[in-house]
Amino acid sequence: MPSPYERCARCPSPRRDSVALVYDSLLLLHVIAAFAVVATVVIFTAFALGWTADARLLRVGNALWAVGGLGTLALGIWPAIYVDGYEIWDGWIIGAIVVWAVATELGRRAQVGYTEAVTHTERGAATAERQATGMHWLRSLAVLALLVMMTYKPGA
Repeated sequence: MPSPYERCARCPSPRRDSVALVYDSLLLLHVIAAFAVVATVVIFTAFALGWTADARLLRVGNALWAVGGLGTLALGIWPAIYVDGYEIWDGWIIGAIVVWAVATELGRRAQVGYTEAVTHTERGAATAERQATGMHWLRSLAVLALLVMMTYKPGA
């Protein structure tokens, strides 16, 4: 008895189905990681606007960036290698990696400043908080740039 794929020439091959399943799974996990990155920006915005000074919330934001940042990077590079239509050296992929690195460094600087502001109440903490707020807004712009790159894939 022929298999279902042998009976229908137009039916997709099992290999094509498994490639699509892997790609769709990677894309789903990549988008979930991107939500964690955006959640970090929202949490740090609460600090930037002075709505909170809770050290526990700062730790949550930092953990979300660690998981979301590494997740978006790893789960974004993997499909670029796995899928025939993309290459790791495509301009928009290299640009996204560079912007991701910039956003990570800006976030690190914001984290240091907010941590100092939360743990100390001296005058230097106010300066650190102002600098951290500036770093946060720059990181927010970098994350927005990442979302635009991932949506429109310029040069692809």
